[in-house]
Amino acid sequence: MRQNIPLKERKTDYIYLAFFFLNLFYITYIVDLEQLVIKNPDDFQYPLWPFPFLVDMVHWWGKSFDPLQWARPTWWKATIWLDAVFFGPYYVFAIYAFIKGKDWIRIPTIIYSSILFTNVFIIMSEEYWGPHATFAPVVVTLANAPWFLFPIFLVWKMWKHEHPFTRLK
Repeated sequence: MRQNIPLKERKTDYIYLAFFFLNLFYITYIVDLEQLVIKNPDDFQYPLWPFPFLVDMVHWWGKSFDPLQWARPTWWKATIWLDAVFFGPYYVFAIYAFIKGKDWIRIPTIIYSSILFTNVFIIMSEEYWGPHATFAPVVVTLANAPWFLFPIFLVWKMWKHEHPFTRLK
């Protein structure tokens, strides 16, 4: 028989939870959604959501550091659709599972992490060497580092333990 390891004993899970909350409530449904609802950032009307000040923040980032985000090529939007349709719901389930200590999130986390790592690897390759390469590679690298590193840490956690949130009674 197995019992949950209380969240207070899984201190690093607080960091993962912060990452999931940031992604769910800011990245996926504000930053990424803006890029789906506004096709051309040079010529647009503000949508109902995200609010104008949030759209302006996303546009500031694109103009200031990230020409790829501004260009919005088709392959880039495909990664954003994955985020909106797949990752957003994953974050909801992951937040619940990490808080409640549910081992069933192990395999979905390995799948999520593998896709996220692949997406960020491709995006960063474009950021460095592609036609929309950034003129601020250090800033863009630091800004994207969590989405490169967290998948590695999550796979390590889930691969290392068949039951990452429970122990034998």
